[in-house]
Amino acid sequence: MLEKIITTINAVIWSPALVFLCLGAGLLFSIRTRFMQVRGLAEMFRLLFKGRSSNAGVSSFQALTMSLAGRVGVGNIAGIATAISFGGPGAVFWMWVMAFLGASTAYVESTLAQIYKEKDEQGRYRGGPAYFIERGIGKKWYAWLFAVAMVFSCGFLLPGVQANEIANGLRNAWQVPSWITATGVVALLGFIIFGGVKRIAHFAEVVVPFMAIGYVFIAVAILVVNAGQVPAMFALIFRSAFGADAAFGAMLGTAIMWGVKRGIYSNEAGQGTGPHAAAAAEVSHPAKQGYVQAFSVYFDTFMVCTATSVMVLATGSYNVKARTGDGWIVQRLPGIEGTGFVQNAVESLLPGFGAGFVAIALFFFAFTTIMAYYYIAETNVAYINRIVHRPWLILLLRILVLAAVVIGIYRSGGATWMLGDIGVGLTTWLNLIAILLLQKPALRALRDYERQKRAGQDPVFDPDALGIRRAEFWRKRP
Repeated sequence: MLEKIITTINAVIWSPALVFLCLGAGLLFSIRTRFMQVRGLAEMFRLLFKGRSSNAGVSSFQALTMSLAGRVGVGNIAGIATAISFGGPGAVFWMWVMAFLGASTAYVESTLAQIYKEKDEQGRYRGGPAYFIERGIGKKWYAWLFAVAMVFSCGFLLPGVQANEIANGLRNAWQVPSWITATGVVALLGFIIFGGVKRIAHFAEVVVPFMAIGYVFIAVAILVVNAGQVPAMFALIFRSAFGADAAFGAMLGTAIMWGVKRGIYSNEAGQGTGPHAAAAAEVSHPAKQGYVQAFSVYFDTFMVCTATSVMVLATGSYNVKARTGDGWIVQRLPGIEGTGFVQNAVESLLPGFGAGFVAIALFFFAFTTIMAYYYIAETNVAYINRIVHRPWLILLLRILVLAAVVIGIYRSGGATWMLGDIGVGLTTWLNLIAILLLQKPALRALRDYERQKRAGQDPVFDPDALGIRRAEFWRKRP
């Protein structure tokens, strides 16, 4: 009964309307920013390592890795495998489309987070959709609705998905019992989240780039070994994306749905999670973090997600297997699902090592994502605490996240993923509506940044000169 209710709610939230909203918003922002995700690619790289952390905020690179900690998780491994399973290989193409368009969405939401950020009682930067909805749109009830939805999503629904796949990966590789996984994850997570945002940032900037690069390296090795399959693999992706493949022709709508759905789950563009890390950065102009967070979408999808896709498709280890001639046949591998497909793919290259490597990569990807989810939920609790002044809410949140991890490890994978999809879909609806209403300040900031760059200046933000109201932090800034 409960699973049927969850399935119904998931179907309502993830109706075709949300898919079209995500694609439409990304296309609109791409046009209005004059495709800054293409024009500004060099500037994205330049800004990655600019700026330093302060007592109030983190560096641009730390903000990037905090954001990537949330983006690079089980969605990049098990999530992509699931998208191919239900949507066919064409889902990979629509995932790429969502990332390309989503980079401009990430720019808009992250720049807004910087424009309307503020300092909390401890002097730390706080910001995100709840903050820019209240200040930019002036609808406090809507800001509260988003904050509560984000605490519920990142504090309870989404950590369980990550923890469940950690347990699956370790069980597949070394038969690690669930209780050992739960004890280890809870102990390490508790140590980090009780240490505050600085400890989260330092952990993320070391772990995330190292594991992502190692993961991509293995994918490249698999491509080299299976070089003969690569042309046919990419041809299959493009044919099935538009319903032109015989085996997947009837899956066009499903390919779009799952490509967009898992694309958002993975790169989080438009979901409203990325702006929280963006607001924590110490920068002289909001557009700087807009550029950096747009790059994070590229890194997540075009590198890590694509790595998973080529692993399972090039090796024939998922649900598609090459045959002689110009056709492909669908083949399910019995007893394997989710993370197991990726482990099977790497095992084909490195017998005895592949499953363990993916389990370790998944552990770090998923763990840093849980860590990022906690920070996002904490930021929204801090927003709520501006009014209700209940310091114990932070402690309650920490207990809730740790409990969600334990529950997620023992809950069935199907129910866990559906609950996670509900959390992602709910916040995406609320956030996309908000940034569509509030896009003008982010667009003005982009034009202002580009104007100052053309003049040979290091851009500095002045909201009054741009006619942007209620950006109080920047007015007080020396």
